[in-house]
Amino acid sequence: MAREHGSAEALNGEILQEAARESHQVLSRAREEAESIAEAASNEAAKIREEGLSRARAEALRRKESILSTVPLEAGRMQIMRIESMLDTVKEEARTRLLTREGISYREAVRELTAIAINQMAGLAFKARVPEADRELLGDGFRQELIDLVGRPDMSIALSFDPAMAGGGVIVEDAEGRQACDNGLVTRLERMWPELRRLVAQEASFVPKEESGGSNQ
Repeated sequence: MAREHGSAEALNGEILQEAARESHQVLSRAREEAESIAEAASNEAAKIREEGLSRARAEALRRKESILSTVPLEAGRMQIMRIESMLDTVKEEARTRLLTREGISYREAVRELTAIAINQMAGLAFKARVPEADRELLGDGFRQELIDLVGRPDMSIALSFDPAMAGGGVIVEDAEGRQACDNGLVTRLERMWPELRRLVAQEASFVPKEESGGSNQ
């Protein structure tokens, strides 16, 4: 019995030792697998972060290029706005000077404008209408000066003064009222402004100079 008992204890000891070895191996493999999983997870996380950074960098570059591409357009738009503002200022100053008759010989200007209108019309009988406020300035000898300027001795011109007409200048019609030309100062400025605007822009070097095709009467 003692021998059998000793054999059983030896067998139990071997079993326990084998179990301990297997347990150690299992734990070792588990640790290795856990470390491998952790390393793989870390690598994947790093990859994800790098992909995210790459996308962020690509998006930032795209936005930068998009913004930079608009700079010339925005600069051009701002330059055009400044030029338009300056041209509007020139036009408004011209309009003010016409209304105040600053720097112009008004009687001579109205005579010239009337002659321009008549020379665009057929016939020998015309009516010229001017503001009532210009009666004193234009009434004495104006018609004969006009006939001499136009160079039609057989032409007749009736001069009338309109209290409702403002802004200066003249409106010319033929005797039958079939032909008319409004050469009021402000009206003429508005009519001629596109051509004047081009000339002003060229003289100010806003646009390249070119050969003029003639002025609009």
